Amino acid sequence: MPYTVTHTPLEGVLLLEPKVFGDDRGFFFESFNQRDFVQCTGLDLAFVQDNHSKSSRGVLRGLHYQIEHPQGKLVRVTAGEVFDVAVDLRQGSPTFGKSYGVTLSAENKRQLWMPPGFAHGFLVTSESAEFLYKTTDYWYPEHERSLLWSDPALAIEWPLAAGERPLLAEKDASATCLSDVSVYG
Repeated sequence: MPYTVTHTPLEGVLLLEPKVFGDDRGFFFESFNQRDFVQCTGLDLAFVQDNHSKSSRGVLRGLHYQIEHPQGKLVRVTAGEVFDVAVDLRQGSPTFGKSYGVTLSAENKRQLWMPPGFAHGFLVTSESAEFLYKTTDYWYPEHERSLLWSDPALAIEWPLAAGERPLLAEKDASATCLSDVSVYG
C-alpha cells in the first residue's frame, strides 16, 4: 500500500503516512496519487484547488471553515513543522465540538485528511514552515468563518509555553466561540 492510513478519534478524519523511498542521495515519495488515495481511503474525491503558505514560528492560522461551499482538505508540510488541528462542526455528529491535533512536518511527511464540516488550523512550531493543502471546493471569502483557537470549550492543547501567545491575523484574534458559530447541519 502506498499509504498507511490511521483513523483518528474524529469520524472521517484520517492520518496518512506515505511510503517513502530513501537512500544516501535523499528521498522520493508520491505526495498524491488519485488512484492510490481512493484505494487506501475509499474516498473518490475531486480536488479543485491547491494552496501553499509560509509562516514563521508562533504563527497560528485558523481555525477556519466555510459555512457554504464547505471544503474537504488534504494537508501536509513541505518545510518545517506545525501542530495541525481539526474541529468537528457537524451538528448531530457524536464528536461535535471535539478536536484532533497532530504534528505534521517535512521530516515525517504525514498528511491529514479532513472532510467537509471541520474547522482547521495550525500553529508553526519550527523557525518557519511551508504548508500545502488540497481542497474539494474553492475558497469563497464571503462564506469563510473563524472559530476561536483558544475557546476553552474546545480544550485544544496547543504546544505553547506558559503565557506564550501566538501571532494571529485580525480575523483569527476576533473569531467566534463554539457556542456562537454557524455549524453544518
